[in-house]
Amino acid sequence: MRIITNKQQVIDEVLNRSQFELEEVNKKVKDILDNIKKNGDKALFEYTEKFDGVKLDNLKVSENEIEEAYNSLDKELIKSLEEAHNNIEKFHKNQVQKSFITNDEEGKILGQIVNPIEKVGIYVPGGTAPLPSTVLMNAIPAKVAGVNKIVMTTPPAKDGKISSVILAAAKIAGVTEIYKLGGAQAIGALAFGTETVPKVYKIVGPGNIYVAMAKKQVFGSVDIDMVAGPSEVLVIADSKANAKYIAADLLSQAEHDTLACSILVTPSNEVANSVAKEVEKQLEKLSRNEIARKSIENYGRIIVTENMNEAIDLANEIAPEHLELAVENPFDYLSRIKNAGAIFLGEYSPEPLGDYFAGPNHTLPTSGTAKFASPLSVDAFIKKSSVIYYTREALAKVKDSIIRIAESETLTAHANSVRVRFEDDKNE
Repeated sequence: MRIITNKQQVIDEVLNRSQFELEEVNKKVKDILDNIKKNGDKALFEYTEKFDGVKLDNLKVSENEIEEAYNSLDKELIKSLEEAHNNIEKFHKNQVQKSFITNDEEGKILGQIVNPIEKVGIYVPGGTAPLPSTVLMNAIPAKVAGVNKIVMTTPPAKDGKISSVILAAAKIAGVTEIYKLGGAQAIGALAFGTETVPKVYKIVGPGNIYVAMAKKQVFGSVDIDMVAGPSEVLVIADSKANAKYIAADLLSQAEHDTLACSILVTPSNEVANSVAKEVEKQLEKLSRNEIARKSIENYGRIIVTENMNEAIDLANEIAPEHLELAVENPFDYLSRIKNAGAIFLGEYSPEPLGDYFAGPNHTLPTSGTAKFASPLSVDAFIKKSSVIYYTREALAKVKDSIIRIAESETLTAHANSVRVRFEDDKNE
């Protein structure tokens, strides 16, 4: 793992890493989306055979398949998934917003009505590992928000089946319908609807570059959560940090994929060198050694700073998806962290605790977008409507102000909309 001094180089690498030319990807995605609009299920079956290597008779996962998958799993794993579900649900219930009405001035009632989005689509990647945590983190806040229909898509394996742990997580989380669909074609099906797949109003969930660009292209026809990039972790460590723990945390992120980014920022040369050695030692023992090694080689960096203040400033500039404060007194620094998707405090709060179990959502802003974006939450699955009621008397008190502002914008019809209601007053 390289120890470097060029801080701007690291910032640029984190924010701009990609393995594809987006122009080429976007053209392919557009062709797929146009085909689905035109040909519906026929296109979906063709793409599933082409990209996933399986010829399906039915896109929808049956209740029997879900029950069979759930019952086939180890009972302790089911128990762990249910514990994670309960933690995630409990946390997200604290985010629920309520409607309100105010009538503190005579003749006026103002308010806000909060309603859940009625139909939501969840994309769960297939890739090289099943991700039941993705199911829980996307479906549970939707369920807490009151979403009536939660439609999940995930690519099938070569045998035409979906991973049992994915289906079990969907059952636990309360997913309504599941379809054997992956890639940009799944996003198109959810966005436009087909003979089999219902159109939804919002699509959430991570995916590869084709999924991300498909979500970006369908935005406007539907809402989306975010266009997420590859995953990342940044660890700030002081001189007393445990090198073995830090190396393990950096590698837990690196095994996601070859574009994942793992960064250590520390004012301690001793910690920097110890972590670099420990990363090499632990790499040999990983089941996903090749992926993790390539990630570390390409985007694993150790930066030695002058002091902790410089380390924190750099972290705020990078705005990482995951930020670990591996320091003696992490709460002393918490108020100074301005840009991060999720913040992990102390050496016994590793990033996987947030990925799977603690409760806060693991769908987080990446590639520096934590400067303006937030984790997935119940807020993503609601919409708000304003409520306005004025009596004639209340409107009469403010009509002249409204007319003046409308006329200053040269919108005379706006002004007239108010004025016309009081024309009879002049004749009395």
